[in-house]
Formats: sequence, structure tokens, C-alpha cells
Amino acid sequence: MNIKLLAIGKTDDKQLSLLIEQYQKRLKHYVKFDLDIIPDIKNVKNLSEKQQKEKEGDLILKKISATDVLVLLDENGKQFNSIEYANYLQKKMNSGIKQLVFVIGGPYGFSEAVYKKAQGKVSLSKMTFSHQMIRLFIVEQVYRAFTILKNEPYHHQ
Repeated sequence: MNIKLLAIGKTDDKQLSLLIEQYQKRLKHYVKFDLDIIPDIKNVKNLSEKQQKEKEGDLILKKISATDVLVLLDENGKQFNSIEYANYLQKKMNSGIKQLVFVIGGPYGFSEAVYKKAQGKVSLSKMTFSHQMIRLFIVEQVYRAFTILKNEPYHHQ
């Protein structure tokens, strides 16, 4: 199984980018992982919240193939502890899917079209985090999940 993370807009903070890259390198030992950045939409000041979500949604859906399993990182999604999340990923791998795609939406969330296409929603916390921080958190949690599945000492219980 491949795992892809789709995110709207680049990460401005160089320190965060370096940390994300560090976990991406670590993940290579366990799974094929790709981070795909969708460029920010131009002239958002001229768009309503709904129009912005729809434009971002169109860009997200263009990056999804018919066989991909789309999971949204959404504040109303299912919450897991790290072991539950590792088991969630294991079940996805066991199901035989080719690619699991996690998506971080724009500042207003997702369009209705993206919600309809999604096959799940995951919440990393009830708290609100910047979209840039969420990138680091999800990449680290995917790494943690694989170390749990391999019984490696990264995660302490």
C-alpha cells in the first residue's frame, strides 16, 4: 500500500519543513509515502468561502484516482490513540487497497464534492492547529504507527 498526503499551500516555516522531511525519510523503511502540495489558489480575496472550498475541492479531486481511498483530516472525524491508529492503518493495508490518501483541506475545510468522495474522516485532535502543523503531526503519526506495528521502541506504552 502507498500512502499519500495531499495538502493545500506550501509550508512557509523552514523548521517545520525540515521536520516533515525527516519523518518522510524515516517512513521510506516502512511504506511508500508521498507528500503532494497543491498550490494556493490565487486571488482568494475575490472569492466567497464556498467558492474557495469548491476551487480547492476541484484541485483535490483531480489528484485522486478511482482506486484511491480518500480520508479527510477533519475536526469532526474519528479520533484514535496511537495504537488504535496503527491498527487502523493495518486494516487498510490488509484490505488490499493500493493507495490511501489523507487530505488536509484549506482554511475553510472541504467542498461538498470532496466530502462525498471521501471514504473516511480522521481527527488528530479536538483542538485547532495550523495546516502547516497538521502536516508534521500526520507524518509523525504515520511513522509512529509503523513503528508500533513493527514492535520497535519508538513508541512507549
